Amino acid sequence: MDQDVSILDSIDPDLSGRLVSKRDLFARASGKLGALATTPLLLAAVSTEAFGQGLPRQIVDVLNFALTLEYLEDAFYHAALSRPGLVPPQFIGVFSTISRHESEHVSTLTGALGGAAIEKPQFDLTGHGKYPDILSNFRTLALVSQTLEDTGVAAYKGQAPRLYGSGEVLTTALRIHSVEARHAAEVRRIRGVRPWTGAFDKPLSKRQVLAAARPFIAS
Repeated sequence: MDQDVSILDSIDPDLSGRLVSKRDLFARASGKLGALATTPLLLAAVSTEAFGQGLPRQIVDVLNFALTLEYLEDAFYHAALSRPGLVPPQFIGVFSTISRHESEHVSTLTGALGGAAIEKPQFDLTGHGKYPDILSNFRTLALVSQTLEDTGVAAYKGQAPRLYGSGEVLTTALRIHSVEARHAAEVRRIRGVRPWTGAFDKPLSKRQVLAAARPFIAS
């Protein structure tokens, strides 16, 4: 049996009874996604089609919450890399990789949500004037990068219990969470800050995360 099909079985034991062909479902998803057809994105697209009415409301809420943060990070890194000379040459590779990861996270979450995905907000990367030189001063850029990555890590950790029992959705969220943690550690290294503060990290609630992200959201 294909690995992807066995993973799909684990999402819902009764799924095979509701689908004409899981292989056909994966084939259709692959055709729609094309070059973006990574395993997490395929599974997300398949699960959305398979459940007909979409994902449960609680999961939709969590994924849209995560998508808001990923939209922000994606916009942030694209803006940073579009400014010639802003990111020092020795860090271009790091920030380009992080930017690519954030774009893939957006694709994965929008693929999972389908028509339930929220639209990308308009962002104010200065944080309504809190960081006026964010696109001209690399030190400010790196500080905000660390803040966004740290917030993302804590946000995924805080929402993980709400995804308990969701199978591949939880697994995919945890895979994103660990990559965000690697981003945070690398940006801290670039800034000359220790990549950890202790043996345990604290999660953040949805309210706390939105309070941290709200200054960057213009509309």
